[in-house]
Amino acid sequence: MTDDALRQAREILGEFPVVDGHNDLPWALREQVTYDIDARDIAADQSAHLHTDLARLRAGGVGAQFWSVYVRTDLTGDAAVSATLEQIDCVDQLIARYPGDLRAALTAADMEAARTEGRIASLKGAEGGHSINNSLATLRALYTLGVRYMTLTHNDNIAWADSATDEPGVGGLSAFGREVVREMNREGMLVDLSHVAATTMRAALDTSEAPVIFSHSSARAVCDHPRNIPDDVLQRLPGNGGVAMVTFVPKFVLQAAVDWTAAADDNLRAHGFHHLDSSPEAMKLHRAFEESTPRPVATAATVADHLDHMREVAGVDHIGIGGDYDGTAFTPDGLDDVSGYPNLIAELLVRGWSKADLAKLTWGNAVRVLGAAEDVARDLRTRRGPSNATLEQLDG
Repeated sequence: MTDDALRQAREILGEFPVVDGHNDLPWALREQVTYDIDARDIAADQSAHLHTDLARLRAGGVGAQFWSVYVRTDLTGDAAVSATLEQIDCVDQLIARYPGDLRAALTAADMEAARTEGRIASLKGAEGGHSINNSLATLRALYTLGVRYMTLTHNDNIAWADSATDEPGVGGLSAFGREVVREMNREGMLVDLSHVAATTMRAALDTSEAPVIFSHSSARAVCDHPRNIPDDVLQRLPGNGGVAMVTFVPKFVLQAAVDWTAAADDNLRAHGFHHLDSSPEAMKLHRAFEESTPRPVATAATVADHLDHMREVAGVDHIGIGGDYDGTAFTPDGLDDVSGYPNLIAELLVRGWSKADLAKLTWGNAVRVLGAAEDVARDLRTRRGPSNATLEQLDG
């Protein structure tokens, strides 16, 4: 890419900053320092430990961030709920500690206000329906605490929804799963379809009265990984009003990396580690594997290939960005951390994307979809009250 394209990219991001759909900083803080944010002060350079700090968010042109309040799926029941609350508290602590840079955001209007103030709108997204322990009241409590999307599953099935990376369980969404979607619509919480099986995606689109999102997923036609979005689902986004936010994770965007990751995961399991383990011991084993079997490298151009396809299939009004920083061990060249977004925008400029297109990609589409969910919720609340249905009542 040219210096001129990079300069133009930074100018565009100055006016229309990135709304990023997914950053796992809270989980990284939990794992690394048990939420001791003095030990990982993001006002200082944290490049030795994290993909994210305030200076790099500024350099990357980030204007709004959905902070993931993810918890692992081996945390179940009340333990999952408690861990999710701790994650929410971590985000609240960060917002309180850095008021000059971060602004709590609950609505699309809050996002616009943060942009006007020059602060980074900070929203929360729960990653996995296990976080509500099969309780619609818990879902509503998370909304009250500021959670504005919930990913229906993570890597494993739950009782009422199938994951993309597990064996089929209920065939998409169960009756209770559809009730969860309806209650999310009534609250104004975005239904996030990253991580879910294609059957779950279709069932949620059949059920939802509000636009859905994919907070961090790419195009399956470009890279055949089950975490990605099939074209028939992308084609439904204009009718739904939703947004698919491309992710940067190499094993989801580069086919050669998919194959390499499968071998690397097998290597971890053969040595007694979970394939998602990011402990120092597991990463040492990972690095040794990489030395003997070089890792295929994705680039900003790789991600741009997905965006080109997603724009062609879904339309420019239905795409966004969700990097998954601090939730992945590896990142593409040029998108090494949260400072890298200008490199992606510059790549798209070279490919002929207009400023208007890029303004929708980075800012406009994500703000619109949250506002649309709020509008649907206002209407639904005039027509029905909270649901107190249970898993046992609806699914038997």
